[in-house]
Amino acid sequence: MTTYEESINWLFEQFPAYQKIGAVAYKPDLSNTLSLCKQLNIDFNQLQYIHVAGTNGKGSTSNMIASICMERGLKTGLFTSPHIHDFRERILVDGKQISEERIVSFCQQIRNLTLEVRPSFFEITWALTLTYFIESNCEICVIETGLGGRLDSTNIISPILSVITNIGMDHVAILGDTLEKIACEKAGIIKTSIPVVIGETLPETISVFETSAKSHNSTIFWAEKEEFTNTFHFPNESYQWKNERTVRTAMRALNCLGFEFSETQINAGIENTNKNTGFKGRFEIINQNPLTIIDVAHNVDGIKQLLRTVESSVTGQLHIVYGTSSDKDLDSILSLFPRDAKFYLTEFSSERSAKIADLRKSAETIGLNATYFSKMKEAVETAQQSANKTDTILITGSFFLISDFF
Repeated sequence: MTTYEESINWLFEQFPAYQKIGAVAYKPDLSNTLSLCKQLNIDFNQLQYIHVAGTNGKGSTSNMIASICMERGLKTGLFTSPHIHDFRERILVDGKQISEERIVSFCQQIRNLTLEVRPSFFEITWALTLTYFIESNCEICVIETGLGGRLDSTNIISPILSVITNIGMDHVAILGDTLEKIACEKAGIIKTSIPVVIGETLPETISVFETSAKSHNSTIFWAEKEEFTNTFHFPNESYQWKNERTVRTAMRALNCLGFEFSETQINAGIENTNKNTGFKGRFEIINQNPLTIIDVAHNVDGIKQLLRTVESSVTGQLHIVYGTSSDKDLDSILSLFPRDAKFYLTEFSSERSAKIADLRKSAETIGLNATYFSKMKEAVETAQQSANKTDTILITGSFFLISDFF
């Protein structure tokens, strides 16, 4: 009998997975997903969805919305990616991970079929998710896009609400090399007569969203223009404050559609997100002495927002453990970090990791004082040994890095 570990290995090895090999796994087409759903008789139109895209914050936003739906008493499916520790983190119903047995049986089902197409890791995972949410009789499903929006596998759905958190320069080789092009890809989740929440705007992206919404007869809720009298859970110097504002705007949009989310449910959902969904790795404080923070920020905009938040809470000397994927702009990212911090630059276990030679080249070009490690845990241990109880340790740069930590 196939084990869970064997099934997961098959998922990653048998088909191209972005999480393992990067951009070459990206297939800009929905035909495989539609074909797979047809062959598996997945009637995905019977579910209600909230569809979330964006460069940064879509994981936080998706988890907060799902948590609020749970506080409302709705049976809630949540699909996010990538996972940090266990594949099952991607697929939750009411905060509980899909079982290992269900994954094993679905993978076996796929392997026994004579498929008309050769689906990718993400396409198979998405088909599994839809099947599981239907089986579970979910009343609402919060769906985070994998990459982009317009051609993302998840974009076969017709949601009750679309949410676009923000636009930044990431995955430029796939989504485009300008903010306008990236915004066009994200705006691809806007559907005819379905309202959309826009979390943050830039001068280059406003017209893109306006044009797309107008062509689809879609009402825009601009989170930046919404006014709230209630106290936010996250402080306004925190990058999560903007995500919370987007989430609260999404709840207003849903209430306009006839849902009845009370302020009590919204507040409880945001406050209890970690408890309800097991959300990890977003400005997560794992130790107080020294203050130790882990965060999965991995691109220029995400790192900028993270550092602004760190500046407001840092104590003593700042120690930064950093590792990233090889496709990131190291010079641009490392130049953002404060020069007076102590740096522990490291590789992580994924084959996509930036190598020490590349980290060293960029750090020396910028003038960072850094030490280098082939293993992430050695970097963290060295930072912990170097720091005193009043210092701050920040561990960041990639989902893969945080995965190695856990």
